[in-house]
Amino acid sequence: MGISIDQLSKQRFIFFSIVLMLVSLFTSRFLLSVSFILFLLLTCFHKNIIQQLIFFFQNPFLLGIGFLFFIPFVSFLWSEDRNMWMHFARIKLPLFLFPVAFAGKWQLSLKQWKYVAVVFIFIVFAGCCWSLWQYEQNMHTIHEQYLKAKLIPTPLENDHVRYSLVVVIAVICLVLLLQKYRLETKWFMLLFAAVFFIVYLHILSARTGLISLYFFLTGYFFYLSLKLRRTKWLIVFFMVVIAMPVAAWLIFPTFQNRIRYNLYDLSNVRSNKYISGSNDGNRILSLRAGWNVLQENPFGVGSDVVKKTYEWYDNNVPQMLKSERLFPSSEPLMYGGFGGWIGLILYFIIMVLPLFERLKTNYFFWCILNLSMAFSLLFDIGLEAQFGVFIYAFIVLWWWKWFAILPENKASV
Repeated sequence: MGISIDQLSKQRFIFFSIVLMLVSLFTSRFLLSVSFILFLLLTCFHKNIIQQLIFFFQNPFLLGIGFLFFIPFVSFLWSEDRNMWMHFARIKLPLFLFPVAFAGKWQLSLKQWKYVAVVFIFIVFAGCCWSLWQYEQNMHTIHEQYLKAKLIPTPLENDHVRYSLVVVIAVICLVLLLQKYRLETKWFMLLFAAVFFIVYLHILSARTGLISLYFFLTGYFFYLSLKLRRTKWLIVFFMVVIAMPVAAWLIFPTFQNRIRYNLYDLSNVRSNKYISGSNDGNRILSLRAGWNVLQENPFGVGSDVVKKTYEWYDNNVPQMLKSERLFPSSEPLMYGGFGGWIGLILYFIIMVLPLFERLKTNYFFWCILNLSMAFSLLFDIGLEAQFGVFIYAFIVLWWWKWFAILPENKASV
């Protein structure tokens, strides 16, 4: 067999810890921390840890993710707000620990990685059902809330942006499984789940999720058309793309009210008018504040990016409620605040590095996953929150390890 009992047991424990992390993501922050520590113990505490660290530092992709931690970490040297620095360092530490853990020579079987994908899809499906149940219980009230920038309750402690991204990743995962595996009657179940997720995303109407979904669908149809040399499919695709939002507008009141609120909010932004409770308005102001911090501090201000941002609010929007003040709503601007123009440039290099990772198969799915992740962070600060850090680091590294053994055609399991 070539594998000792100890190695097989360790492989099973790693598989269990990964499944436990996914379950914990939707159920308990404490359990998520415990399962993450278990995963680290299994993957990092062994006699070959030095070789594992060497591989981590030699691999540009893994090291790039690690630099998402190192950039704010070294900003300690020029940060005045030590408490805020400690907050950022603690939140971002998994961005270093996860790639070190995945740098190990451990590997799960194709069957185990497929089960990880199925568990992920099932948990996301259950989360969507719970969210829709919440919607059904208070439908009329929620329809009115959509005219005030409030959405349907979701898992991840009501984090609509990141949960909508997770649902899109589940769609991509389903399409990958449909393409790679011949599951006979199960094929219909996967297709049903994909359609269900697409419908849910339109009911939820979180922009990050919808834009990421359409980005994936556009790329996938072009990919299929070129691969199968059936360019006529593009006509069908464009008809579907046009029909989907039109149907959502006619069928789902949440989608319709969300569009109406966005148009109203954007009209205030164009008029340069501050409205308390404004979603887009506050985000635009936070972007302006972050850009101003970067321009005035080309070498960065470290963890003081928050203090400098709030000072900009005091000077330019004094009537803004303190409870509505946001960090710069863009990870590039956050890293620009941490490390100046050097931090900003390094951030974009890190986001592009995965596209140059040498993969023998599944390069399209690899690119679409990483581009979706990078887009979600362009106007959001997912790497400043525990859920966002986990979703980015774990899912990208999970697919990296999975794709290392996933065959080009259907799997043999």
